[in-house]
Amino acid sequence: MPTTSPLNTRDSIVTARGSTAPVTPAPSKSSVDWLVTSLLTARAIAAAGELIPFPYVKNVLEIAVTVLETVEKVKKTRDDLKELCEDILEIITTVREEISAHGDTAAVKFADMCEKLERCLQDVLDTVRPLQKKSQGFHGRIKDHVKQVVKLSSTADQIASCRSRIGELRSNFMLRAIIQIRNQVPKDKNAVLAQVTESINNCPPPSRIFHGRQVIRDRMHEYFNRDLGKQRIYLLHGLGGAGKTQIALKFAQESSQFSDIFMVDASTTDTLVAALKNIAVTKNVGDTPQDALRWLASQYNDWLVFFDNADDPKIDLNNYFPQCSHGNIVITSRNPGLCVHAGLHSLVSDMEEVDAVELLLKSAAQETTLANMEIAAEIVKALWYLPLAIIQAGAFIAKSGALNRYLALYNQNRARLLSEKPAQSHDDYAWTVYTTWEISFKQLSPLAARLLQLCSFLHHQGISEKMFSNASTYKFRPTGPSKEELKEPFELLTQFLGPTGVWDCLRFVDVTTELQAYSLINFNMQTGTFSIHPLVHSWSQSTLAEQQEYHHSIIAIVGMSIAHIPNQDFQLASLWLLPHIDALLQGGSHTTPDFNHEYGKVYHYSRRLLRAVEIWTVLLTKQREILGEDHQDTLSTMGNLAVTYKQLGQWKEAEKLEVVVLEKRRKILGEDHPDTLSTMGNLAVTYKQLGQSKEAEELQVVVLVKQRKILGEDHPDTLQTMGNLAVTYKELGQLKEAEKLEGVVLSKRQKIIGGDHPDTLSTMANLASTYKELGQSKEAEKLEVVVLEKQRKILGEDHLDTLHTMSNLANTYHEMGQLKEAKELEAVALEKQRKILGEDHPDTLLMMGNVADTYRELGQLKEAEELGVVVLEKRRTILGVDHPDTLLAMGSLANTYHEMGQFKEAEGLSVVVLEKQRKILGEDHPDTLWTMCNLARTYCEMGQLKEAEELGLVVLEKQRKILGEDHPCTLITMRNLWQTYNKLGKSKEANSLEVLFQQIKGRKA
Repeated sequence: MPTTSPLNTRDSIVTARGSTAPVTPAPSKSSVDWLVTSLLTARAIAAAGELIPFPYVKNVLEIAVTVLETVEKVKKTRDDLKELCEDILEIITTVREEISAHGDTAAVKFADMCEKLERCLQDVLDTVRPLQKKSQGFHGRIKDHVKQVVKLSSTADQIASCRSRIGELRSNFMLRAIIQIRNQVPKDKNAVLAQVTESINNCPPPSRIFHGRQVIRDRMHEYFNRDLGKQRIYLLHGLGGAGKTQIALKFAQESSQFSDIFMVDASTTDTLVAALKNIAVTKNVGDTPQDALRWLASQYNDWLVFFDNADDPKIDLNNYFPQCSHGNIVITSRNPGLCVHAGLHSLVSDMEEVDAVELLLKSAAQETTLANMEIAAEIVKALWYLPLAIIQAGAFIAKSGALNRYLALYNQNRARLLSEKPAQSHDDYAWTVYTTWEISFKQLSPLAARLLQLCSFLHHQGISEKMFSNASTYKFRPTGPSKEELKEPFELLTQFLGPTGVWDCLRFVDVTTELQAYSLINFNMQTGTFSIHPLVHSWSQSTLAEQQEYHHSIIAIVGMSIAHIPNQDFQLASLWLLPHIDALLQGGSHTTPDFNHEYGKVYHYSRRLLRAVEIWTVLLTKQREILGEDHQDTLSTMGNLAVTYKQLGQWKEAEKLEVVVLEKRRKILGEDHPDTLSTMGNLAVTYKQLGQSKEAEELQVVVLVKQRKILGEDHPDTLQTMGNLAVTYKELGQLKEAEKLEGVVLSKRQKIIGGDHPDTLSTMANLASTYKELGQSKEAEKLEVVVLEKQRKILGEDHLDTLHTMSNLANTYHEMGQLKEAKELEAVALEKQRKILGEDHPDTLLMMGNVADTYRELGQLKEAEELGVVVLEKRRTILGVDHPDTLLAMGSLANTYHEMGQFKEAEGLSVVVLEKQRKILGEDHPDTLWTMCNLARTYCEMGQLKEAEELGLVVLEKQRKILGEDHPCTLITMRNLWQTYNKLGKSKEANSLEVLFQQIKGRKA
């Protein structure tokens, strides 16, 4: 089977017994009274439950009534069950109240609780029924009484547990106002509600269409209901238009524990002062801000001050806080820096899709049908789930009725729609999406504004300081962009340099902190990168009159940054650069200023190979015209293009280019120049891929000798050539030589560039491949598992190197007989390769061939045949009939025919493969020997025993010499020959072979 070669807790709020006022009338001394009242209440709740379209709720209500009815029939011990019945009644009353208040949402959330409660009530029923039957003379049977009391106690514990869980659910619905009103004044709820309403000063209600944000509100309620008596400050921070104020207003509306609620406009010092003066005047304690703050500090009841729109980073909000250790404060701000004041904070960002869809349909006054929800889902996705944008869209749809057409209109008129103030509003928010951000933008310094606008041409995520700091070290080259072309970007970068001309990290932090203060960018501490909300990202471009100038500047900065990256770091750097280059080019294939060579390298190292070919082909044409055929930049681009062709499997095109480059470099630079040697090494790799391994070996030996002498043993080019020569040795069957070279390369790379570098991992994978060829599958597996784990973490699941390693590990599992593990890995790798590389890429075809082999081993012969035929036909067309990979596909299909009993078809293919391999690879190549082994096996099954014996003997002798007698392939040949001897009646030879076979297996064990 062919092997790929890798390329270069929230605390629960539990309702305690007695903490909630009884929902039934106070029980009288008569046990009959309390039970009659309880039964009437329970039956009324159950009758109302018939209207609820949720069977699990109905079942709970019905069984609760049954329990109470059964208790009613118990005579002498009924009062023992009173507390239990009150618990049951309180629970089902809570269920009714929550569903009455919150409808289907509450009912769905109660599903799992109802199921648990039903089981618990059934246990109660099973306990009570025997009491009913044994009520006569019950007290005379002490032993039975004790048993029933124990069982009843256990059931009561279960009920108490259910009550605790329901108490937690109730807290999640955040109906604290209702609960506390019931606790405080159960006989006059309206009076308490009026008292709560009167305590809210200048605090408007939330929007009538407020929806969602339950997680944040739950967190706020929990925070403000713990550590009572201490001062608690909660910050809601995020982008303008994210809904911070509405969350705070909804929280205030839901809360009743606050004696007073004061809303303070914190947008400026003037509004802060005016609001605090108003508090002092309202409470008749003076007419200055200090009077208000002193009064708040003196009040030990639970007041709440809501500082809204505290966006100005120049205002020290601490100066406006009551200086005391009690009270409650909520802050809404675009500035995450205010976290320093808060005991707890929440980033208010985009809505969940379900909530966003409901908000859009509410604001658009549209019915909640399945069709409308599907359309709305696409709209809110385009609006990136930003509440203010959704509300504006809803207002436009409500006015125009254009739900079906809104997305098309938005894509063509984004700026206009996000700048348009709705004629009808649901609250007093005065700004549109775009004007909200314009207010912040106008507060920025010129440098911060310019940086934001430049970054709007990059991808909205993964923006790194090093992109700019690397660019600041750019060195001009004769054939690169001129100083005049790079004047604008250098002017920007100079503003981040210190007095000595070195990058000033603190200066950059100051500017980005200014942008963060208005939530125009967000910083990810884990990755050390910035992101911009996608809508802010597109809006920022719309603020530019001269977009082309800024576009050219950021293209230059990224290109200058790429030029700074050493080759050994390019693999990793290309991962974070690629999205930005995609954004900058936007379908084009040429950059201005001309950093196309740098951009092509990123596409090449990211394995976006067709894009790299496109860019480098345009660049090569331009260089030939301007610089000429023999210029080193022209030859470098030709070499890069050839390497990319090879990765695409277009080796003939690569060979043509490399032959030209080698000839010119020999003539211009000489035989020993590093560039000449590098070209010679690249051509050798091409020869190997074309099946010309002898020619490859000859070139690589010459290159290695020269590089050792000129560059030294530890130079990256020398190590690369050693690794390539090792791969060629494997192709030639010289496995021990390959193992020695790869061991040296791995040791040196681990020491020089570290164990996690892609080149080190590539060497490790190559050595694992050699171990596999030597029959040391366990050692191969250990290495490949390490490589795969590191590549997944460093490069990502979809990187081609990761997929190569996945394929190799699957192959190792295949060799070890772990076919299930092999099949699972192969399926993942094949799906990803088809998507990334396409059906006809050599790597995809290699993976398809491996899957076909696994199917065969699993006995899925039809699937193996179908896939094998596809692979063979594609390889014949793409690679040619004599290519080693084509011959491998042909041999694999021959093996499948053999397993299907179609021996003639197997023989026909094997004979063709053997003839070509003898000619191309030679008599002693492991692939040639393996084909001979398979053909001998087929001859044996066909009864051509003499032919089978002759071939088997030849193969066994060569394999013992080349691979060793304990190699798996050697042992398979030995086993096949033993079978042939038995069929020929040569028992002496068969026995002798059997003894040898067992001895070898014993040594391996």
